[in-house]
Amino acid sequence: MRTGHNSPVKLAERLLLSLSRQPTTTAGNACSLENALSLLSSSFPGFESGIAGNEILDFGCGEGLQSAAMGLRGAKRVLGLDINPRSLEHARMLAADLRLHDVKFAERLEPRDRGAFDIVISQNSMEHFPDPGAVLEEMKSALKPKGRILITFGPPWFSPYGSHMSFFTPVPWVNILFPQSAVMQVRSRYISDGAIRYEEVEGGLNRMTVHKFERLVEGCGLSQTYRRYQCVKRLDFLSKLPLARELLVNHIACVLEAR
Repeated sequence: MRTGHNSPVKLAERLLLSLSRQPTTTAGNACSLENALSLLSSSFPGFESGIAGNEILDFGCGEGLQSAAMGLRGAKRVLGLDINPRSLEHARMLAADLRLHDVKFAERLEPRDRGAFDIVISQNSMEHFPDPGAVLEEMKSALKPKGRILITFGPPWFSPYGSHMSFFTPVPWVNILFPQSAVMQVRSRYISDGAIRYEEVEGGLNRMTVHKFERLVEGCGLSQTYRRYQCVKRLDFLSKLPLARELLVNHIACVLEAR
C-alpha cells in the first residue's frame, strides 16, 4: 500500500477531515429517569404495562437509569449487568439513593440467576458485543420457561450512521465511502484512545448487519414473536427490499420467546 503524502489513504483522510467538525454535546438528548424507558416503550407496544410484578434482567445496563426506572414502575426484581466498573458504581449509587432494594447490579450472571427471569432486555448493545452469539445464548440461559428476550438496537453496520462516527462527521455511510484507516486517523483528532479498528473503539463495534442479526436469531433456538424494522425517513417499506434494507434500516426491535 502506498503511504506517501498523496497516497489514496492520505487523500481520503484529508477529504474526511474537511467534512468533519469538533464534537458537541446536545443537552436535549440527555437521559433521565423520566425518559429512560422511552425507546423501549416506542419499540415494544405495551412495554411499560408489562413491567410490574416481573423479574427483569437488564443486559448492558450502563449507569442504571433504565433498571431504576423499571424498579420504580413495580418490577419484582431487576438485575442490571454491565462490564464497566464505573457505570456499575454509578448505577448502585442511583439505586441506593432511590431506595430501590430490589434493583441490583453485577458484572456477570451467577449460577442462581440461570432460568430466573421473566424478561431479558438488551437495548442498544447488540452491535457492540464482541461475540453476540455467545451473549444471546447467555440471555437465553437466564429465561424462565416462556420468558421473553426484548432486543432493540441501531443503527446496523451498513445503515447511514452504522459506524457510530456521526459525533465528528455528518457523512453518511462513512465506513463504506472511506477506508477504515482514514476514518480512524480522523477520529483520533477528537478521541485519543489509540483505536485503529472499529472493533477497538470504546464499546466496540462488531459490524452487525441486518443479515447477520437475522442469522443469529434463526440459530438461537427461540421463537421470534415480534419484529420491527425502522428505515430512515420512515420509509419502512424499504426494509422488504434485499439491498435497500441493509443500507436503510436504521433500527431493529424483536421479541424472542422460550419454546
